Amino acid sequence: MDELTGLAFYLFPIIVIVAVLGSALRILREYERGVVFLLGRFYKVKGPGLVIIVPVLQQMVRVDLRTRVLDVPPQDVISRDNVSVKVNAVIYYRVMDPSNAILQVEDFNRATSELAQTTLRSVLGQHELDEMLAEREKLNDDLRRLLDEQTDAWGIKVSNVELKHVDIDESMVRAIAKQAEAERLRRAKVIDAEGEFQAAAKLREAADVLADEPAAMQLRYLGAMMNVVGDRTSTIVFPLPIDMLAGFGTERKGKKSE
Repeated sequence: MDELTGLAFYLFPIIVIVAVLGSALRILREYERGVVFLLGRFYKVKGPGLVIIVPVLQQMVRVDLRTRVLDVPPQDVISRDNVSVKVNAVIYYRVMDPSNAILQVEDFNRATSELAQTTLRSVLGQHELDEMLAEREKLNDDLRRLLDEQTDAWGIKVSNVELKHVDIDESMVRAIAKQAEAERLRRAKVIDAEGEFQAAAKLREAADVLADEPAAMQLRYLGAMMNVVGDRTSTIVFPLPIDMLAGFGTERKGKKSE
């Protein structure tokens, strides 16, 4: 019994020393930093590697510096043209200043998530539905810039924002389909009108050329007759323009005078 008491007497200090060392030594990975407080006041940022913390006097909070992915839940947004849509997004951010991330905000992950939701509703509410569907890159950049500015005080860097889905109800889908069909018909009519206009301009130019050259007009008339007749065996009577007869009469008189 005395031996056990003596052994416990010697082991107790060793156990205490091991426990103290265990609580004083911390190992931080390459992507981790430790925000150390001394008697409740901010002391310094330590890490990575082996970090010694004085028990009772100092406390340490671990901060992960890797890029985090935040999936923003679907938000009800009313666009500028009064269309109700559901929009969700994904945000990539990371902690750049561990001390500000701990000192300036209670929970920087939750704060970033709530800020992203309100910013998403605010920014998209200033745009029309067509812009949400066609200009996603611009909207992504605007959201990233605004979030980055507002989280800068927390030591957080927002590197990317991507809109994932813009969901609209079925009635709006049908309305958009009708609008797209009407737009296609409008473009087709415009193209037809432009073609008619260009063809009319070319015909006018051709008429001016033929008016200046009677012989060319006669050749054009004969060519049209050949196209109509083709390989038909039936007899077709065509009116003969007086101008052509006058031309032939003039040529014969010229030959007799010679």
